[in-house]
Amino acid sequence: MKIVVMGAGVIGVTTAYYLARQGAEVVVLDRQPGPGLETSYANAGELSYGMTSPWAAPGVPMKALKWLFMKRRPLFIWPLISPKMWKWGAQMLTNCNESAYALNKSRMVRISNYSRDVMPELIADTGIDYDGREQGTLQLFRTEKQLKGSKADQEVLAEFDSPFEVLDRDGCIAAEPALAEVKDKFVGGLRLTADRTGDCRLFTIALAEKAAELGASFHYGQKIEMIAVEGEKVKGVRTDKLGLVTGDAYVCALGSYAPNLLNPIDIRLPVYPVKGYSVTLPVTDDRFAPQSTIMDETHKVAITRLGDRIRVAGTAEIAGYSNRLGPHATDTVRHVIGDLFPKGGDLSQAEGWTGLRPMTPDGTPILGPSRYRNLYLNTGHGTLGWTMAAGSGRAVADLVMGKKPEIDFDGLTAERYGR
Repeated sequence: MKIVVMGAGVIGVTTAYYLARQGAEVVVLDRQPGPGLETSYANAGELSYGMTSPWAAPGVPMKALKWLFMKRRPLFIWPLISPKMWKWGAQMLTNCNESAYALNKSRMVRISNYSRDVMPELIADTGIDYDGREQGTLQLFRTEKQLKGSKADQEVLAEFDSPFEVLDRDGCIAAEPALAEVKDKFVGGLRLTADRTGDCRLFTIALAEKAAELGASFHYGQKIEMIAVEGEKVKGVRTDKLGLVTGDAYVCALGSYAPNLLNPIDIRLPVYPVKGYSVTLPVTDDRFAPQSTIMDETHKVAITRLGDRIRVAGTAEIAGYSNRLGPHATDTVRHVIGDLFPKGGDLSQAEGWTGLRPMTPDGTPILGPSRYRNLYLNTGHGTLGWTMAAGSGRAVADLVMGKKPEIDFDGLTAERYGR
């Protein structure tokens, strides 16, 4: 069985690996010169199983208004003349209520927990190195109000079997000793003990090599121009260099760019690009550097240790398909690392990056079948592509190969949006 996978980010590569492991002839197409060069390139590095939740939540509209006026704000909205943007925003607002939040979170956690369970097996099978650590995530609260407000999160974590610890200031320092240098800047934290960390791009590169060893072929520098359909089936994918690439089945794992190819064949997915920023800097002194991931609740910025580097990521910017990295774009993430770990890394050597997160208005990715019998979807993971990659890749691969997936696809497919 020949399968064509569109996209060589972490989602496309994990899908390709699981397909190849089951004996499929896999062809992967991507416009970049190598794997993991779009959103997978420099994300936060969190495998945040305990923090899996939709952005659309009760109270978020009021919080968003407050964020827009912060000096170092976590949210930017550029009022573009874009019907798609405003429609997506309106759909997101309709999900900002208790019942929608509970439903959407349950769907997301289903994928996240599955990823949490299968990731160790994947690493054991492949032996790949990706600067991985298993020391959890510390959600750091600067105010008593934030600490008290986390009670609701604790109840949700308990409901979905996500282990956690509530820590006072000393407990936070025990988990992250370098915070002793700035102990007056926080009051406590919530530690999510099942979370892991790692370099998503290193993982993607290494897994692509393992997939290639299993027979998968990767064709880079290929701009996908169109998906050709005939009746109820896809008959091929046309690229600018290879021409029409045919297969028995096709998987679209193109992240934010999926709608651009799917709209012309009458598959309309509410996936919108939400821009994020990061900086990566070298560790200068391990004693004063983070050991795992710290999430600054005030600025919505994640600080993650990746080997001898520190990755600092955050900010949500709604500005269409813009990859511009402006001169002050990383000011917020730079402020947070300098504020919490002033002696840990060298900010003068920080490398800035920006990427587009493929967000759905309800937070849940879009997995599984489409209106075409041989076209499958694996997109819309938002900020959680790295977290959900192993689970969604394995589940979609099983579905394509005619094997019953180990998770229920109810509520995860495109059907929840209608045609």
